[in-house]
Amino acid sequence: MVPYLLPVEISLLAEFSRGHRRLKASNRNPLLERNPTKRCDMETEEEASGQMTDEIYTNGVDDESLSQQQQRRPIISGEQLDIEAYAALYTGRTKISRLIFIADKCGNVSMQLEALRMAYDEIKKGENTQLFREVVQKIDGRLGPNYSSDSSWMDAVDRRADQRKEKLENELNAYRTNLIKESIRMGYNDFGDFYYAHGALGDAFKNYVRTRDYCTTAKHIIHMCLNAILVSIEMGQFAHVTSYVSKAEQNKNDLDPITIAKLQCAAGLAHLEAKKYKHAARKFLETAPELGNNYSEVIAAQDVATYGGLCALASFDRAELKAKVIDNINFRNFLELVPEVRELIHNFYSSHYASCLEYLGNLKANLLLDIHLHDHVEMLYTQIRNKALIQYTHPFVSVDLNMMANAFKTTVAGLQKELEALITDNQIQARIDSHNKILYARHADQRKATFQRVLQTGIEFDRDVRGMLLRANLLKHDFNLKASRKI
Repeated sequence: MVPYLLPVEISLLAEFSRGHRRLKASNRNPLLERNPTKRCDMETEEEASGQMTDEIYTNGVDDESLSQQQQRRPIISGEQLDIEAYAALYTGRTKISRLIFIADKCGNVSMQLEALRMAYDEIKKGENTQLFREVVQKIDGRLGPNYSSDSSWMDAVDRRADQRKEKLENELNAYRTNLIKESIRMGYNDFGDFYYAHGALGDAFKNYVRTRDYCTTAKHIIHMCLNAILVSIEMGQFAHVTSYVSKAEQNKNDLDPITIAKLQCAAGLAHLEAKKYKHAARKFLETAPELGNNYSEVIAAQDVATYGGLCALASFDRAELKAKVIDNINFRNFLELVPEVRELIHNFYSSHYASCLEYLGNLKANLLLDIHLHDHVEMLYTQIRNKALIQYTHPFVSVDLNMMANAFKTTVAGLQKELEALITDNQIQARIDSHNKILYARHADQRKATFQRVLQTGIEFDRDVRGMLLRANLLKHDFNLKASRKI
């Protein structure tokens, strides 16, 4: 006897049969051979899912996939700084100052001696005998007799300096007697150049500033400001840098693109020194590519990329990072000069935190030898890491601390301390299950928040209506106060 089936039951059995056949067909996969279009579509989906899986594994889920991805993308090695190539980016006093700074901060003896040797040779091209004595004292005979104290050279330089100074004083006195403003300005400017060349930065700054009273055009004022900025940076007086940058920017019509770029860099250095990283990032990001190597006496184009990129990572949110850094065509020209910084910015934005932090770790040793950035490396790195931790936890309701520790190449205990600090500082809204090692996010109660907004809107509406009724009643009963006219 055949059992009676309802139409609904018949349709369910038919659907089950079709599903079973589809499952068997998918195991044999014959459609890929019969329908090449379908096959291409499925392969495209598999590739997309593979890319998504790579992104997840890059955050520490799969070490094998991560190692394969690292082989495809070169990671900067932790090689020591190429001092000769680094020094070639700069000219003038900053080149010598940077070489001496590397010699003081570097623990590698061979790098120290190489930096001191290059500083010695560079000083011999100028007239700064005071700096020469300091370098000779630091060398302490370790480079042989060719890099020892040269008394005859110092005596000759000092003798020429005395003659030059006497000549400049006589010329300036003559200009003062004739009351020719342009000549007096040039005389003070020459004195500033003289003192700057001989390392007397305080006297150089005073003479450059004195030219302000004798400036007759906007270009003269801009030239004075640039000289004052240069000396102020060398002396570390960044308050003066900010002041003279603003004075120069008051003459916008007379500023050419290169001068604007110089002022942006100087302002960026001043904000960096003041630990105003967001303002510093904006100034460096606004720097035009016309800068090139035209400001090598202060900063190189590679420095603009490094300073601007790190400050932006530490202070910008995700939207700003995309709009002002990654999509910034002008700043992209600077980033091409430092591919390591470019890659770590893209990795940070793409949530590839493991490779981003690896780039940062490899760059750290060389950044600590930078004369302007060394004091800020630890703080910038801490802020960048904290932002990475916050962004990692933001989309999830719960996070396994073991997976997260693997993503950030740290221990679970160390990661838990970092997260505790961020939770205490109210930067992450979450709580930690210490036993199961799970982070649970605290999301706001949307229902409660909606009711609170409705109640607040009702209170405000009630207050406004009462006020309107009161005013209407006052006008109805002609109860108003008219201002008395003054006679």
